[in-house]
Amino acid sequence: MCSTGTNAELQQTPSDPALVLELKTRRPPSLEGRAGCETWSVDFSPDGAWFAWSMGHGIVWVVAWPLDSEDSQDGDTDRGDKSFSCGHPVWGLAFGPRPPKCAAGAEPATKTPKGTNSLLLATGLENGVIKIWNVLTGDAVFDLHGHEGVVRDLVFPQNGTLTLISTSRDKTLRIWDLAQKGKKVQVLSGHKDWISCCCVSSDCSMIASVGRFDRMVCLWSLRSYTFIRNLAGGIHKTLYLLSSCDFSPDGALLATAAFSGSSWWIDLWDPYTAEKLATLVDYFEDYGQNQISAIQFSPNGLHLAMVTDDRALRIWEPGQKGMVMQTKVDRDANGLCCKYHPKGGVVATGTRDGHVRFWRAPRTVPSLSHLCRSILRHSVSTHQMEPLPLPKRILQYLTYRNIPDRLKTCCSSDEEDWEG
Repeated sequence: MCSTGTNAELQQTPSDPALVLELKTRRPPSLEGRAGCETWSVDFSPDGAWFAWSMGHGIVWVVAWPLDSEDSQDGDTDRGDKSFSCGHPVWGLAFGPRPPKCAAGAEPATKTPKGTNSLLLATGLENGVIKIWNVLTGDAVFDLHGHEGVVRDLVFPQNGTLTLISTSRDKTLRIWDLAQKGKKVQVLSGHKDWISCCCVSSDCSMIASVGRFDRMVCLWSLRSYTFIRNLAGGIHKTLYLLSSCDFSPDGALLATAAFSGSSWWIDLWDPYTAEKLATLVDYFEDYGQNQISAIQFSPNGLHLAMVTDDRALRIWEPGQKGMVMQTKVDRDANGLCCKYHPKGGVVATGTRDGHVRFWRAPRTVPSLSHLCRSILRHSVSTHQMEPLPLPKRILQYLTYRNIPDRLKTCCSSDEEDWEG
C-alpha cells in the first residue's frame, strides 16, 4: 500500500559541520527507542533523483532529491513524498534497474526516459518476502517468495537488467529474474550461517557475500551461478563478526569489514587472486564499543565511507595516512548503514532510531593516473595485467600493490596515530 504526505521532520540545524541535514521520523513517544524503529537500509535511485529509507515498523519512505526541490511535479511524474507500507519490518531495499556503469569520469547516463514508469524499489522483509514496488505510480507490482529468514540485503547489478540479488539469514543468496516476475530463480548455497551483506562487481561477473557468524567471504560467479572461493579461509583464533562488503567501482578491489571485542578492521582484497592487499585497524580501550556496521566506496573509487559505533561517519582514502573526513566522536551515533549519492558529494546514513542524516562528502578531482587505472581495471583482470611488460612500479600501482599492507589508526580518540 502506498500513501503520500509527510511523516518525517526535516532538521537543518546541524550539530556537526559536515552534517547537511537530518530527517527524523515522527512516531508516538511510546515507540521511541523500541525494537522495530531501526533504519536498516537506505538507497538513492540510479539517477540520484529519489531517496528511500526504511523508517521502521514496516514503512519505507521515498522522497525526491534534493529535498529542497520546489517542484513536486516533473512532467507527468509526481515528485511528492511517498510511503510504502510493507506489513513487516524492512531490512533491505534497493532501487533498480541500474544502467551499465560508465567509464571513470564520464557522466552516468542514468536518467529515466520520459514517459516511462519503470523505476522499481525492492524491499526485503523480516518474514522472508521481497516486495517489488513501482515508485513512480506507487503500485505494488508483485511479491517474491522463497527465502525462509530475514532478507538482509538486496542488490541490482549495474547492467540494466531486471536481475535482483538477495541475501538472507536462511544462509542463501537468491538471484531473481524480475522480467519473469521472479519465477526464474537461482539459489546459491555455501554459507554456514546468516549472510550480512552482498555486492556485485562492476562488470557483473562476480558476487561477493559475507557471513556474519561463519566469517566467510565468498565469491560467486554471476555468469555460471557457481561458487568460486572463500577469501577468509583458514582457522582464526580470535572471535570476530563480519558485517559488510563492497567492490571498488573498477571491480579490482573488494573491501570487507569486521569487528571483535576490542577492535574493528577493513581488509582490502584482490578478488581475482584472493590476495589480501591491506588492512586498516582501529583499537578501542572500551571493550564492546567497536562495531563497524557498513562500508561503501565512493562513485569515483577514491574514498571508502564507513559507519562505526563511535562516529556517525568516516571517509578514508585507501593507503593514505589519516581520514579524509570524519564526524565528531559520538558514542550514541547508532549508525547502521550508509550510501553515497550516485554523483558523489553526499553520503546518507541510517540510524537505530529510524532517522537519516545526510553528510557533506569530500569532492576530489581524480588524478589522471587514477582515471587510467579505473578504466583499465574495469575490463582487465589481475591475471591479465601481471604478464604485461610494464615497469614494476606501474604494475604495482595498476594492481593496487602500492598500498601499505597494514595501517593502524586510533580514530576512537581525538588524536590519530597511523603507522605504515
